[in-house]
Order: sequence, then C-alpha cells, then structure tokens
Amino acid sequence: MENARITGTPYDDVFRTLLNDCSHLIIPVINEIFGEHYSGREKISFSPNEHFLNQQDGSEKERITDTSFIIEAEKQKKYHLECQSTADSSMLVRFFEYDTQIALDEGEIRENVLTVTLPHSAVLYLRHRASTPDTLKIRMVTPGGTLEYDILVMKCQRYTLQQIFEKNLLLLIPFYIFSHEERFEEYEKDKAKLKALQMEYEQIKNKLEELSDQGAISEYSKCTIIGMSSKVLEHIAVKYDSVREGVKAVMGGKILEYEAKTIKREGLEQGLEQGEDRLSRLISMLMENERTEDVIRAAQDKEFRNRLYHEFLIS
Repeated sequence: MENARITGTPYDDVFRTLLNDCSHLIIPVINEIFGEHYSGREKISFSPNEHFLNQQDGSEKERITDTSFIIEAEKQKKYHLECQSTADSSMLVRFFEYDTQIALDEGEIRENVLTVTLPHSAVLYLRHRASTPDTLKIRMVTPGGTLEYDILVMKCQRYTLQQIFEKNLLLLIPFYIFSHEERFEEYEKDKAKLKALQMEYEQIKNKLEELSDQGAISEYSKCTIIGMSSKVLEHIAVKYDSVREGVKAVMGGKILEYEAKTIKREGLEQGLEQGEDRLSRLISMLMENERTEDVIRAAQDKEFRNRLYHEFLIS
C-alpha cells in the first residue's frame, strides 16, 4: 500500500523541537489563545504526530501534525496546534483532516454509538496580512443538522517584546525575527538601523538570562530558546549576511546550534551523578566563554566533563 509522507518547513521543525524539549512553554500560549487560566503546573500528555489518512484509491497518506496534546487540569482538554509561516488555501482542509483523525484515534464505540471528541484547534501564523482572519471556521453539513467550530488564530508579528515577556510567551521568541523581515534590506544598508535591531536582541538575551537567574526558566530552556532562535535566523535571513551575523553576535557570539541538547541527553544517559542543575550551570559557563568544542566533548567524555566541573564550579 502506497504511503505518502508529508512534513513541514524548518519553522515547523523549530516549533516541534521547542514543544518536545520545553513543553511547559506551550501553557502560556494556550492561555493566550483560548482564554484559559492554567498555572503551568498541569500535566501535558502529547499524542503521536503521525496520522495515516485513508485515500479513496485505498492508499494511505501520512500527515505530520505540529502538535496535539492533552492538558490535565480539573477538566481534561485536548488541543491541536499548527505553526504556519504563511496562510494558504489548504490550511482548513488539513485542519479538518488532522482534527477528525485525532478524534478517531481516541474514538470510543459503545452500544452502537461512535463518540469522537474534536480537539480545541488553533494556528500560529508567523506572517500575516491585513486580510488574515482572526478565526477560521469549519462547517459540517450532516443528515442530522449543521455543525461548525472555530479554529483560533494567533498572529506572532502582533506581539511586541514587552508583551511577549509580560505574558510569558517565550515560545514566540525564536520567531520574533519575523516582525523585522520586511526591513532586512534596510538593515543591510544602514548600520544605525542594524544597531537598533541588535539592541532589541541584546534586550532579549538579557531578559532570558534574568529569568534563568531567577529560576523562572531553566538554563536548558534558555539554551534551547537561543538555539532555536539561531535556526530560524539562519533560514529567514539566509540572503542577509549583516542581519544574520549581527544578531548572532549579540545573542552570544557563536550561538550553539544545539549542543545544549546533546550534552544534556547524552550526559543524563550516562548516569551523571552530579545532577541536572550542575550540568546546566556548566553549559552556561561554557557558552559564556564561547567554548563550543568543549560542550561537545563533555557530552562524550565523562573524565573531561569532571575536569570542567572542577575548573568552573569549584575553583
């Protein structure tokens, strides 16, 4: 049976990585979109992203959703979020396919009645135009009557830095560069304007470090946000060297491409006796000293890692 696999863009990958490695970042986004009041301590259970859709010719098409999950609070709720760089006419069709398949995956048959629960759905638009709606709608005409539900829209470019930090929408930080995309040409030609952009990213870096120092986010979450910001920057500013290198320089010189993830995963797999907090502090100190190669080596060499602990954390 034919199996067609449909995946997304690099921005989808960044979105999924943030959710996979820092799942708590999604809670404030859910609060913002759906008007919820989750505290951030709720349990999040993620569902598989792969769904197989049956085609009329008997084949199967594999679709990858950005994320679907359940938040367990007083009342359990299911959510489906997609990250979209630009609007397209197929978005509603894909949402209907995903939502119904998510519902069927957990459907229940009792006494000849199939019960399916559609998730609360929303899309995060990284770019939007004046014509981009605030909600999308799916209407189903059935023999028993017409049913419809809304797909809510979050427009990333609408949020200022102040709003992002006030609302704790740290998930949006890697995509903040989209709000400057239309001015990349200006930044390339005007050093003063480029400097203003760098100052904004200096503010982002300082605020993330402040949150980390306060214990509001972990050192690992900070590293992840910075690393994913770098990945988005590499793609969106691929033709603009001054923009790309200027922002990267401010965010920490050589921004780690995700060595933080490697050292945490491999270090914990090796049974690191000192614990995650000590490891996070080591990563931070290596980053501050731009010792990227040492981060990678430390993930593989326990003896070398212990020497680094002594150098940075004891001396």
